[in-house]
Amino acid sequence: MPTGEGERWAVVGGGMLGITLALRLAESGRRVVLFEASDRLGGLAEPWRLPIPGEADVVWDRHYHVTLSTDAALLALLDELGLRADVRWAPTRTGMVADGRLLPVSGVRDFLKLPHLSPVAKARLGATLLAGSRIKDWHKLENMTAEAWLTTWSGASTFRAFWIPLLRAKLGDAWHETNAAFVWATIQRLASARSTGGLQERFGYVPGGYATVLERATSKLAECGVDLVLGAPVREIHPTSAGLEVRSGERSETVDGVAVTTDAHVAAAMCGSLTPSETEQLLALRYQGVVCASVVLARPIGPYYLTYLFDDAPFTAVVEMSTLVASSELHGRSLVYLPKYVSEGDPMFDEDDAVIEESFLAALDGKYPAFDRSDVLAFRVSRARRVFPIATLGYSHHIPPFDTSTPGLHLVMSAQICNGTLNVNETIELGERAARHLLAQSSPVPSGPPAVSP
Repeated sequence: MPTGEGERWAVVGGGMLGITLALRLAESGRRVVLFEASDRLGGLAEPWRLPIPGEADVVWDRHYHVTLSTDAALLALLDELGLRADVRWAPTRTGMVADGRLLPVSGVRDFLKLPHLSPVAKARLGATLLAGSRIKDWHKLENMTAEAWLTTWSGASTFRAFWIPLLRAKLGDAWHETNAAFVWATIQRLASARSTGGLQERFGYVPGGYATVLERATSKLAECGVDLVLGAPVREIHPTSAGLEVRSGERSETVDGVAVTTDAHVAAAMCGSLTPSETEQLLALRYQGVVCASVVLARPIGPYYLTYLFDDAPFTAVVEMSTLVASSELHGRSLVYLPKYVSEGDPMFDEDDAVIEESFLAALDGKYPAFDRSDVLAFRVSRARRVFPIATLGYSHHIPPFDTSTPGLHLVMSAQICNGTLNVNETIELGERAARHLLAQSSPVPSGPPAVSP
């Protein structure tokens, strides 16, 4: 673009959102520095190592991720990185544990066989899922609670028996306040996971997981001249006569524009020039966090990629990644994720890893006949306090805009995804939309090297 070319920009946050934004700004001729608090890029998509004594370590994503054939933004980015042709697709199945029984729920026939729902309840549940998959406009849904919408379609008994356990597992006590558009978004994504025949789920992944994606993305950023500053949490952003000063530890840079891609609470803390009402709007957003265990096992414990839990358990669901990922990727082992979604202030974030491990493995003992503790080769716990905001009534009217009252300071955060499920595709879509907005606003400025103080 002719306007704004040569501007100096800082992007704060090196997850997939910050990567997308930095890449688009740099491709347009801006000079970009990307700050990331961690010592590596990726955020929630970051890979990590699961050491196995006496064997090769398993390296895979810190949290579970899959690609759908309808993930247009993600697939387009993978195409740019030369990875789209490498995506491996495979059919998967979904299950549930209820009343101590492990049951399939991958299709209509499975729902019709559920033992704890009456024929009428099953019919209304099917009607709910069909209605949710066909609705195109979510605006009306965000003005009614999930409870009201689901009860209307599924009935009170089905809501209590089927929907409340799912809502509570994902949202805790906040399910009472969650709008119906959140459920709609979940149904839409599950529906899009079906193959063209509509009979089977189909997911994909890049060989090597997000370690491969992030390696290519890092190379692409370097090609575009993006300056990566890792292990550098930004402490303060404030306006000066020369522009906006971004301070991170001992490093400081003065730039023309800043895009903050952290969560809303972190953004409020570092952006002291915001008005009281802007800060209040950011802090008013309430988040759900996750405590997620990665477990490497000697053998699989079940046939399902995703298993919903209707019985009490210390974790939300069971995600067996090895039902999708080729065995060779995991050195012939099985990789299982055990996520627990909790509020950002939950005491579980401060629990010792050994306590969580004992609690989680004891629960697996009681739910999976194929599980044996001697098969556990590695167990590692990840914690993220703010993963996605609670979609309350009228949520789209409460999210912060890209632009702030401070010239050149912009907020681009996952909280701006209206009533979505917060997956990588939605994150990249937000980054692309924000980049177009910021570039359209740019104006010519004097060109010169960034002001850097050591």
